[in-house]
Amino acid sequence: MARRVFFSFHYKPDNWRASQIRNMGVIEGNRPVSDNDWEQITRGGDEAIQDWINEQMEGKSCISVLIGANTAGRKWIKYEIKKAWNDDKGVLGIYIHNLKDKERNQSSKGRNPFDDFTIKGEKLSKIVKAYDPPYLTSTFVYDHIKENLIDWVEEAIEIRNKY
Repeated sequence: MARRVFFSFHYKPDNWRASQIRNMGVIEGNRPVSDNDWEQITRGGDEAIQDWINEQMEGKSCISVLIGANTAGRKWIKYEIKKAWNDDKGVLGIYIHNLKDKERNQSSKGRNPFDDFTIKGEKLSKIVKAYDPPYLTSTFVYDHIKENLIDWVEEAIEIRNKY
């Protein structure tokens, strides 16, 4: 069965990196939003942003948090993680700091966003996996993610089904 995945990421610094993963073609992801669309959504305030996220997450079986330098702790990333977990969706993280952005730059590794949550007295980061591709070269990181993404999604769904 083809899985549908919601990609969660810090828009401005990581949109380029996220688009590389969404465009791999190995799983069905959420529709990319343009800069203009995102600006219009955010102008509607918190309620409009929350409604947009809820609509985008509908029908998805998993959420993949694409972890950049400043992803952890962001309000809407936290909302998406909490909503996904509460909606019984698989949850996983992928560190994307070694993928190059449109200026061909890599960034520093961010902290694990799942450290901000506790489930049954245990940090969510001990339950949910955050994958850190073992390469420094952007093309190798890309290939590693592409080769493993389907398995990571399936594993995240299996983990969620145990809780």
